[in-house]
Amino acid sequence: MTPSPEHDGGTVALQENSEPDNREAANVDKIREILFGGQMRDYDRQFARIEEQLTRQAEVLRDETKKRLDALEEHFNREIESLKQRLKSERTDRTATMTALEGELRELRKGTADRCMRIEDALSESSGQLSARLLDLSKRLGEEIEEKHRALATLIDREVQTLQANKTDRKALADLLVEVSMRLREEFALPPDK
Repeated sequence: MTPSPEHDGGTVALQENSEPDNREAANVDKIREILFGGQMRDYDRQFARIEEQLTRQAEVLRDETKKRLDALEEHFNREIESLKQRLKSERTDRTATMTALEGELRELRKGTADRCMRIEDALSESSGQLSARLLDLSKRLGEEIEEKHRALATLIDREVQTLQANKTDRKALADLLVEVSMRLREEFALPPDK
């Protein structure tokens, strides 16, 4: 397909119209350059200086912030290390204290067990001595009772023999009792004394 002559003419017309627009734009740029060029360059330089100052200040601020953060981090690290050392020291102290207390407790337990054994031995010995003394006392009391029994039996035998030797006759006793009875009833009068 070949382009129609009308179409080609429109393109050429557009190109001709765009060239004056480009020229006008270039002219406007030249006018702007003439009118505002110096000011724009001054603005550009001022903006560049301000941008450079802001960049420097940002770097200084960044450096200061970094230094402060580094100092703060170092301070925190020192504090953490100090706390770790204190914690380790306290743990060591507590471990030593616990070990000492356990040792004392073992010694106390051992001492108590030894004392209990000694008391038990003393009680056992005392109990044995007491049993021996009680047995001895019981034997002595038994012997004394036996001796007293024999002495009492001997005494009773002697008294019985004495009573039998001195024993009154039944008839004489009966007469004596009758006489006492009569005297009590006043039926029996004694002969008057001469």
